[in-house]
Amino acid sequence: MKKFDKDRVILALAGPVLALAVAIALTSVVLLASGRNPFEPYSLMIENAGYVDVQVLIINQAGTYYLAALAVAVGFRMNLFNIGVDGQYRLAAMVAALVGARIDLVGPLQIALILLVAMLTGAFWAGIAGILKTTRGVSEVVSTIMLNAIATSLIAWLILPDNLGVQPPGSNDLTTGDIPESGWFPGLTMGDGGEIYGFTFVAFALGVVYWFVLNRTRFGFDLRATGASESAAAASGVDAKKMILTAMLISGAVAGLAGMSTLLGDTHTYSLSFPTGIGFTGITIALLGRNNPIGIFFSALLIAFLDKASATLDQHGYESEIATIMQGLIVIAVVVSYELVRRYGLRRQQQKVGDELAAAARKNREEVAA
Repeated sequence: MKKFDKDRVILALAGPVLALAVAIALTSVVLLASGRNPFEPYSLMIENAGYVDVQVLIINQAGTYYLAALAVAVGFRMNLFNIGVDGQYRLAAMVAALVGARIDLVGPLQIALILLVAMLTGAFWAGIAGILKTTRGVSEVVSTIMLNAIATSLIAWLILPDNLGVQPPGSNDLTTGDIPESGWFPGLTMGDGGEIYGFTFVAFALGVVYWFVLNRTRFGFDLRATGASESAAAASGVDAKKMILTAMLISGAVAGLAGMSTLLGDTHTYSLSFPTGIGFTGITIALLGRNNPIGIFFSALLIAFLDKASATLDQHGYESEIATIMQGLIVIAVVVSYELVRRYGLRRQQQKVGDELAAAARKNREEVAA
């Protein structure tokens, strides 16, 4: 049993390690083909990551990515592909900012209200796709892609000054108005290096909750069982449609929290410059981390490192888009490497079974001969 567990751990690590190695190798080939040093960009990014302010940026970004990836992972465990995390995250951040800017409660209540609104908004937007799938059989891939576009248009309309938006004097930007200080989430000051958003620690803590619910509760078992086989789960008394809708609601609620680190710890308002594309990055991170909270954590740190540490490349004659190329290659390499590892694991398992059967046959022959 111990040897089997060892093999399983090795196979689990082989996929992401191989994907990262392939991505680095292919990026180096691209650099070499363009007449650049294929190794210097990596050393420059590692050197830049040694500064405290860059480390703070990486940690804060990783917290946002972590929540987006958890939202994607909840869907993946149910065999659902929630591509709408980005729309759910942005719409939830905007609605929460609107409510937070117009209501001023005592500190903890104000923060709780903003978080609740964000979760409900994200769950509502994801729930639309869940209802369409369970009642009409509409693929969640198609519906969430369309809901992303609708969310973008809805945000653009709501933030107009004639509707619910505010245009600061002397600025071309549009915002939802500022959240009062009672709604600011306290962070951890790192001297001159800046501040780690307080909600970043909450984000990482939710990874523990994710692991516990999926692996130590009946609900988590039902969710995983339904994702593996709806018919088998139904035979054991699980309502597959109910689990699909529940998974989408939870995924959307977690996606709604993805923007809270930035909203409560930095901007304190939603504006046209609020970060976008977080949900799509979350898909990459969930795939690389294999839907495991620990794997997602390190994957989020890696992608955040590529985002923030690459800012120094422009100063040394390299395009910062090198990091973007590497992220794209990671996505491709993840799919290929996981399939290779899966096939190797299957062959390895077949070989072990064959060896055990051969050993049993030899033992039987020896007993008969004796």
